[in-house]
Amino acid sequence: MRNLKLFCLGFVLLFSACESEELEVMPPNIVLFFVDDMGWQDTSVPFWEQKTLFNERYHTPNMERLAKEGMKFTQAYATPVCSPTRVSLLTGMNAARHRVTNWTLIKDSIQPMERDHPSLTFPAWNVNGLSPVSGDPKAVFAKPLSQALQDAGYFTIHSGKAHLGAIGTPGENPLNLGFDINIGGHAAGAPASYLGTENFGNGVEGKEQWAVPGLEKYHGKPIFLTEAITKEALVAMDSAVTGKQPFFLYMAHYAIHTPIMGDDRYLQKYLDKGIDSTEAKYASMIEGMDKSLGDIMNYIERKKIEDNTIILFMSDNGGLSAHARGGTPHTHNKPLSSGKGSMHEGGIREPMLVKWPEVTKPASVSAHQVIIEDFYPTILEMAGIDSLQTVQKVDGESFVPVLKGEVFNGVRPLFWHYPNEWGPSGPGIGAASTVRKGDWKFIYYHVDGRMELFNIKEDIGETKNLIEEQPEKAKELATTLTNHLKAVDAQMPSHKATGEQVKYPIELF
Repeated sequence: MRNLKLFCLGFVLLFSACESEELEVMPPNIVLFFVDDMGWQDTSVPFWEQKTLFNERYHTPNMERLAKEGMKFTQAYATPVCSPTRVSLLTGMNAARHRVTNWTLIKDSIQPMERDHPSLTFPAWNVNGLSPVSGDPKAVFAKPLSQALQDAGYFTIHSGKAHLGAIGTPGENPLNLGFDINIGGHAAGAPASYLGTENFGNGVEGKEQWAVPGLEKYHGKPIFLTEAITKEALVAMDSAVTGKQPFFLYMAHYAIHTPIMGDDRYLQKYLDKGIDSTEAKYASMIEGMDKSLGDIMNYIERKKIEDNTIILFMSDNGGLSAHARGGTPHTHNKPLSSGKGSMHEGGIREPMLVKWPEVTKPASVSAHQVIIEDFYPTILEMAGIDSLQTVQKVDGESFVPVLKGEVFNGVRPLFWHYPNEWGPSGPGIGAASTVRKGDWKFIYYHVDGRMELFNIKEDIGETKNLIEEQPEKAKELATTLTNHLKAVDAQMPSHKATGEQVKYPIELF
């Protein structure tokens, strides 16, 4: 009888301990691996129905590994340029609503190419970027994703490119946006140099605003920037793991943005293939970025936290193709048309992967259309944050159901708005507003009222403008786009010759 009582007591204590352990299970760690200027084709992972020559050129084994372990999204979208995407990511707002519609840098100042435009006067967009405090009429006030996660108990790490607020504003420093750690992030959207031997641009006259801050321990050393910020991210992650605190790592690489500089660890193999020297350097930067992904995945496995760690992979806009590359412009993202800065698919369609252990089916593929503002509600849901009060209107929709294998009924429209000037010219580049709904995509150009209509499913390269053949479909999408622009009070340019605001697309039918 005594032995029976001891057995029962032991069972109760064991059950209680197990129940207590279940109650204390940490929220998932979340890694958001974010690449700069990486095109849909800049990988050995095919995101199309077939492999292409670009997929054969690039070597990204860790992206392949992540794709095998998680879900690949073949129709994921960002905005045409960087700051609008990054602000949408951290606020859940569509760019037309948050009004940080172009890349930021100089406080209170629009871009020179906007001031000098021959025929359009551009609106006073939010040139100061994202702000954690209210009152700046040139910045969007919002609760950043990082702040929401920090408030919920996450250890939040920013590593790499920030480019969220202009120089001298609160938003230029990730520490003001809910990050506990900031590694190398500041106002600029590109590094002065990727080379530790060049101190990442520090100490060079005229490069002060581009020099990457805070990595002095690597100055003078033969290390590439991609490797340096990854090493520091691993150290930061280790402090969270040791303290048994869930972490959010925003691994925001400067690569593969210009300046295109060869990563000597991988450069020679591409030169040996006879590739144009600029393109060989570009390919080496891609492989260095992929090595960073592998380092993080290896760390997670080594620490035995892979079962409770989510990894999301995304890029901020399409691959550069209008300038600075080797070869023929506007061809670097084929079969997609154009590249960075463009409303064509080459400028906005991105490589996206998600691994969520026990949730996403390994090696699965989704054609669900995702846009960058969807990451905000999705990551909050992943973290178990379901009652967040935000000061901003969140436009994004969670794609957690997609990750769980649920099928969506109906089609929602996706919107892009760029009432700005980027600089270079090319297909789809320039001030424009766009909507995609289902297989159809409608683009409206502000400078001359020109319109394009494409069936993306049948014509992924946007080679045939169907505006004349499908006037009713064009009118339908013009109405949808106009209603969105009015609903979010989107800014529109004005014509310099008349002073009149550019018309809404439906007004031209």
